[in-house]
Amino acid sequence: MDALNLLLNRSSHPRLQAPAPAGDELENIMQAALRAPDHACLSPWRFIVCEKKGLAKLGDIFEQAAIDADMTEKEIERAPELPKRAPMVIVAIAKYVEHGKVPWVEQVASASCAVHAMQMAAVAQGFSGIWRTGSYAQNENVKTALGCAEQDEIVGFLYLGTPASELSPKPARDVSEFFEYWK
Repeated sequence: MDALNLLLNRSSHPRLQAPAPAGDELENIMQAALRAPDHACLSPWRFIVCEKKGLAKLGDIFEQAAIDADMTEKEIERAPELPKRAPMVIVAIAKYVEHGKVPWVEQVASASCAVHAMQMAAVAQGFSGIWRTGSYAQNENVKTALGCAEQDEIVGFLYLGTPASELSPKPARDVSEFFEYWK
């Protein structure tokens, strides 16, 4: 798949099944993350790759967070199953590094670019994914369980696997609604 086609047809795929990327394919995905824009070479990221028992461990963290947040019984029952919607979940964390010229927001943006790069690398190799956030990404108990410091941010949970179905193409959008020219 050529790069322009990949970018112009980017789409999230919520229905994923095994197999997940492995071996060289997973290495390519991880290397793509490390090529994200990174002002001052701070590498303000940390990633946790969850598979098999790792998905259950992440689900246990979600379940405890749901209990501690007094969520509904249905939400508590659903919480441990959420990571199992794909054969792999990569937790992406922006690890803040104190720096006079690189503010927190730029470091979060860098980690976010890493997630995008991983998703695109997965698609380029025949896999697919969906970048999810939601309440668990903002939950302090989840952040603590994942070893986040106070200023760290969970920028997302990247669900990866093989597409379980075909997606309908997204309609083209009018760039004039979002871009203006200053000449």
